[in-house]
Amino acid sequence: MGGCFSVSVSCDQVVNQVCQCLCLKGSYIHNLPQNLASLEKAMVMLKAKRDDVQGRVNSEEFTGHRRRLAQVQVWLTSILTMENQLNDLLRTSDVEVQRLCLCRLCSKNVKKSYFYGKRVMVMLREVESLSSQGDFVVLTEATPIAEVEELPIQPTIVGQETMLEMVWNRLTQERVGIVGLYGMGGVGKTTLLTQINNKFSETGGGFDVVIWVVVSRNATVHKIQGRIGEKLGLAGKEWDEKSDMERSHDIHNVLKRKKFVLLLDDIWEKVNLSTIGVPYPSRINGCKVAFTTRSRDVCGRMGVDDPIEVRCLDTDEAWNLFKEKVGENTLGRHPDIPELARKVAVKCRGLPLALNVIGETMASKRSVQEWRQAEYVLTSSATEFLGVEDEILRILKYSYDSLDGDMTKSCFLYCSLFPEDRRIEKEGLIEYWIGEGFIDEKEGRERALNQGYGILGTLVRACLLSEAYWNESVVIMHDVVREMAMWIASDLGKNKERCIVQAGAGIREVPKVKDWRATRRMSLRGGEIKHISESPDCSELTTLLLGGNRKLKTISGEFFRSMPRLLVLDLSSNLELSELPEQISGLVSLRYLDLSFTKIDRLPVGFQKLKKLTHLSLEFTPELESLDGISNLSSLRTLKLLGSKVWLDRSLLKELQLLEHVELVTATIPSSLVGEQLLYDSRVWRCIQKVSIKDRPEESAREIILPALDNLRDISSTQNCGMVEIKIEKTPWNKILTSPCFSYLSDVTIIECDGIKDLTWLMFASNLINLSVHQLKQLEDIISKEKAASILGKEATCSDTLIPFEKLEKLDLVELPELKSIYWNALPFQRLRHLAIRGCQKLKKLPLDSKSVLEVEKLVIVVEDSNGNYIYPIEWEDEATGNRFIPTQAHGCCVM
Repeated sequence: MGGCFSVSVSCDQVVNQVCQCLCLKGSYIHNLPQNLASLEKAMVMLKAKRDDVQGRVNSEEFTGHRRRLAQVQVWLTSILTMENQLNDLLRTSDVEVQRLCLCRLCSKNVKKSYFYGKRVMVMLREVESLSSQGDFVVLTEATPIAEVEELPIQPTIVGQETMLEMVWNRLTQERVGIVGLYGMGGVGKTTLLTQINNKFSETGGGFDVVIWVVVSRNATVHKIQGRIGEKLGLAGKEWDEKSDMERSHDIHNVLKRKKFVLLLDDIWEKVNLSTIGVPYPSRINGCKVAFTTRSRDVCGRMGVDDPIEVRCLDTDEAWNLFKEKVGENTLGRHPDIPELARKVAVKCRGLPLALNVIGETMASKRSVQEWRQAEYVLTSSATEFLGVEDEILRILKYSYDSLDGDMTKSCFLYCSLFPEDRRIEKEGLIEYWIGEGFIDEKEGRERALNQGYGILGTLVRACLLSEAYWNESVVIMHDVVREMAMWIASDLGKNKERCIVQAGAGIREVPKVKDWRATRRMSLRGGEIKHISESPDCSELTTLLLGGNRKLKTISGEFFRSMPRLLVLDLSSNLELSELPEQISGLVSLRYLDLSFTKIDRLPVGFQKLKKLTHLSLEFTPELESLDGISNLSSLRTLKLLGSKVWLDRSLLKELQLLEHVELVTATIPSSLVGEQLLYDSRVWRCIQKVSIKDRPEESAREIILPALDNLRDISSTQNCGMVEIKIEKTPWNKILTSPCFSYLSDVTIIECDGIKDLTWLMFASNLINLSVHQLKQLEDIISKEKAASILGKEATCSDTLIPFEKLEKLDLVELPELKSIYWNALPFQRLRHLAIRGCQKLKKLPLDSKSVLEVEKLVIVVEDSNGNYIYPIEWEDEATGNRFIPTQAHGCCVM
């Protein structure tokens, strides 16, 4: 009937549960002091464990390659929260304890005491729980790949702003995958690459990862892979034990899925990207590789044919960097210090490494005397300046150490014998090397020269020498590199008398030397020495360079008496030197002797005893008239007589016939005997490479018959010669004139030959580079169409068979009042760089069309009247030609 519900519960159960509840709640109050003490003790233990864990985490995270696990971070954060809660709880603990009564069995406010006691117990359990969770075995993990790691760098970089922009623009071009930076040691390549790395840090550039690797000398594939592996998170004991091939696969598997930048600093040889495991950069994958090196050869082997050269700072940039290193306070200490500081800065020749080291050293020098001393030391013996040897020269020496072979190293050190910051003529330098025996001439002069040019190329590409941009025939050695070379030549400064160099120092006497027997080479070029009377015992001396002492008049015989091993003796450009002592004939080992630009009028008695002499230069010795007995110099290979009064006539030719090794002769030939002399002997003919054709006194030739000489390099004819025509004659070795016959002729100069009306014979000089024609009053054509047709045949014109001036680079036409034509048709002039026309008022049209001159932006054309006024009467082939050669800023051509 109706819903009925009944519950049956044991009375004992109810009583038991109520008692437990009352006891538990009672313990919150009764045991409050003990629970508070337990909580504080547990918290102390937890904080100690936290500090231990935090210390381990900080240690593992220190390098930045690892980061804490998320659970560790949560645990540490929870403790901080718990610590704050405990502090809040303990602020009222004293009040709550005092609230207890009846021996802590009750409280004056049971409700408050109950809830406070409950909070204490709950927190105690939480603290104990956190403590049990803090027994971590692993605290950190490897950090994921960072896009870019910013590298430390000086806060201010001076003088590289333009270069940085250039490199950045090149690297970020879509078509460019690899960029190479090369330059001499200490020029700032690493600084530049560091700036590129940090620029990626600022801009991102859309790359997944930028990897920086310092390669340096003697780097291995394993080492490079290790650095890349660290960046990619591959490093570890297991990975370290893998083979290079396995590591290569691992690197490739990671990088093939990423758009990366690889920056390789200081490489000394080719780094094979595929061997390392780096995917080759391409337009498709968008990856980039940039590297720095001291060698342009390395750039080529890395597949970069247009590397960027990092050059020394210009004068203003160098001064700004030096000022920054020295500091304004030091520069302002004395009015004379800034001027002295500029002189010191100049000694560094714009090399940032030297500017930094020397600038930092001078920053503490506050007296003007210290600055004067610094300038003196850097001028006289830079290696004694603090920091130069250890911080500059030893760094540069790595470039020397990397040279392949002792011969190349010896040739490099020899360059230090020249005055600082001077141009060194390439062929002359190679002739020194041959004289010293670095290069063997036994297989012929041509092969020896080629070998020498190869060595020069190696030194240039190693940034130990530089080529003058305005003259490819000379090289320059940077002053700091020269200091390094002299330091090495003196056994790293231990034997400074081994190589004595005071070239260009303006010395007035031969330097005092403690032990002449230790001296191997000595250069006193460009001094102010007037007399040499010393008698040193130079038993080991092999090179003596005394050229350029313009006031030198006499050298005592005793000076040469004890030089049994002397190989190279240069007395050139001693303008007052008129005679040599007989004792020079005792230099039995001598191979090279240069007496050019002196006043000597005869060779000393006994000169024929120099049986080992291979090179003799007597050029521009206006007092020398005879070379009787020259045929006794049985080893002679090179004889230079141009500009002397020794004519290449029958008597000299007879002597030359007896010199079986002779390979090069330069000489002045009488215009009346040109054809006869040059055809005198086939072997002698092949030796003649440079001639000057002149009229002898009371002797003149109206017509010169010029044989087709293949070996001729240079022809000049000057000083009012009486010739009216130059004709080409077939030779037994060149019987066909419809083909080029002056294969090596590169330079032609003709001045003041008033009777000549054309120079049609030049169409046979297919390799002509420089042509200068001055003051020929009757010259009408450079190449005459009628004359060309008569030479080649009535049916043929020059354009059918020969194209003249294809390799011409420089053309000077000066004071030719009757000149009407250079050539009747437009010519390619593929290599023309300089065309100067002055005082040729009848020349109205140039042989150019819209296709002439391959690199027109490099061409300079100057057209002036006889007074040097610019004139513009040029008639162009057509409008397209005019547009190509009329000056515009776009291509830099200058037509005046």
